[in-house]
Amino acid sequence: MPLSSISKLRRASLSSESQFADSSLINLTPTISTVHHHRQNDNVKLHEGQQFHRSPASYYASLLQSCVARKAINPGKQLHARLFQMGIGFNTYLATKLVNLYCVCESVRDAHQLFDKIPKRNNLFLWNVLIRGYAWNGPYEMAVSLYHQMFEYGLIPDRYTFPFVLKACSALSAIEEGRKIHDRVIHSNCEKDVFVGAALIDMYAKCGCPGNARQVFDMIEARDVVLWNSMLAAYSQNGQPDEALALCSQMALTGLKPTEATLVTVVSASADIADLLVGKELHGFGWRHGFESNDKVKTSLVDMYAKSGLVKVARTLFEQLGEKKRVVSWNAMITGYAMHGYAAESLDLFEKMRREVVPDHITFVGVLGACSHGGLLDEGWRFFNLMVREYHIEPTVQHYTCMVDLLGHCGQFDKAYNLIMEMKVVPDSGVWGALLNSCKIHGNIELAELAVEKLVELEPNDAGNYVILSNMYAQAGNWEGVARLRKLMIDNGIKKSTACSWIEVKNKVHAFLSGDTSHPNSDAVYKELKRLEGLMAEAGYVASTGSVFHDVEDDEKTSMVCSHSERLAIAFGLISTQFGTRLLITKNLRVCEDCHVAIKFISKITKRELIIRDVNRYHHFKDGLCSCGDYW
Repeated sequence: MPLSSISKLRRASLSSESQFADSSLINLTPTISTVHHHRQNDNVKLHEGQQFHRSPASYYASLLQSCVARKAINPGKQLHARLFQMGIGFNTYLATKLVNLYCVCESVRDAHQLFDKIPKRNNLFLWNVLIRGYAWNGPYEMAVSLYHQMFEYGLIPDRYTFPFVLKACSALSAIEEGRKIHDRVIHSNCEKDVFVGAALIDMYAKCGCPGNARQVFDMIEARDVVLWNSMLAAYSQNGQPDEALALCSQMALTGLKPTEATLVTVVSASADIADLLVGKELHGFGWRHGFESNDKVKTSLVDMYAKSGLVKVARTLFEQLGEKKRVVSWNAMITGYAMHGYAAESLDLFEKMRREVVPDHITFVGVLGACSHGGLLDEGWRFFNLMVREYHIEPTVQHYTCMVDLLGHCGQFDKAYNLIMEMKVVPDSGVWGALLNSCKIHGNIELAELAVEKLVELEPNDAGNYVILSNMYAQAGNWEGVARLRKLMIDNGIKKSTACSWIEVKNKVHAFLSGDTSHPNSDAVYKELKRLEGLMAEAGYVASTGSVFHDVEDDEKTSMVCSHSERLAIAFGLISTQFGTRLLITKNLRVCEDCHVAIKFISKITKRELIIRDVNRYHHFKDGLCSCGDYW
């Protein structure tokens, strides 16, 4: 923020000191009156011109500290008025306590007003208090500005200053400013301090630099649980759940006792990669360490079980939360149902939620997602309007993404495109990606080309967008278009993402790539696939090869489709588990149309429930049907 803007902000924040001297505010509380009575008994006169037999500062300091502890702003203002009338309102010791009181009570403007009137501002604690106030309550730029002003008064920031100003940098995502402060931290020999270190880790995490956060973490030898939690959160917040879980294992070896934050972070990490084995272990670990009644931990478990396909288990834990559930708990269960395509259950739970608590913007992401996955167009518009008109929630890019996806899936491309053009926020890759996927379903190549054009601007190195359009060209027999896209990818050094699917069997995770022959049980896997193909053909299955990226012979296309990674994972699961065992397979890309058809046949032939978690949603295959209703 320019210094001129900061000056204007400060001037705007100042109000007249006389407001505190107004007699209408001097209506002292019983506590203050009682202390005043005792002071009179001690022969301490408060009238102007008389000297104190004892210092009054200790009495008022004690009262102010009591106000701070209770966040009692009104009695604090009354004390301020009394001090001002007595002529000791600018006593540095008492003024610092008043500044602290106003900051704690989120009245930072009043704190800054008083701060500016203190004649001797060479007390470091005073500056730290005000910087903390802005770091907690904003505007965060003021915290950074005060940090720089300290040097003009000859003050050197200490181990208490740095965490506050770094917190402001985190809120601003001000990575360059944060790096400069990090340099000062090193110069001040504070880098190994756990509080400063935790603030640096948080700053780098919020700015999307987990590698820098880990460098700070590794520098500190005496790590407490707060520091470990900060690093765990840094990995989890930046899409590195595997690293978070690995670090958690290291933390366990140190013997440190986990906290609520520890468990919530690592359970969420296990949910992100659908690692049910680790999630169950963490569930048991949490219960053994006394977190059975902790709502935050239990809510993270609700999310984990939902993402791992065990929706009924998630609902059981959700109901155990009791009657007064937090909004985040409702959101976890509503979103969990939505991810699995259980639109009716999600919307029913939302109606129940509305009678208990006020939904927030995340709630409506889940609700609109449920409508999108269920193809509920009228309901989607109703809830979108409800969010805006009744709950006064401004739509975010996530809400628009759900609506574009819903409109596009229903074939209403004009309305979907017009909604994008009317968005009050800038459309991101999620919005254009939703439109592209809808175009793929309905074969709208013209609009798909526009969507890809926008996506290339936003994600120039994402091969998936090229592949979708290329597959659309292939399905239309436009091999010239396929060749053009392939050349464009080669010229730009863009490689097609490798499809990978993984399955957990007997407490071990097995991963498969498309056409993979590296697994120790590869021969048995392909033998099972061959057996299934024969039974599927007898049942009427014919491979659809229209989405194959290359212009090759039909028999080669069929071979390429039939060795997709999810089929290999399913075949391995079938030969490695007992009859009737439900299988959960996770894939890093979207399930192709042919595999979706094939897995329906496999579920009917083998009488197995097969759950596929791809990047879009969950598919529950059972008795030849899919929970998505062929709508994804």
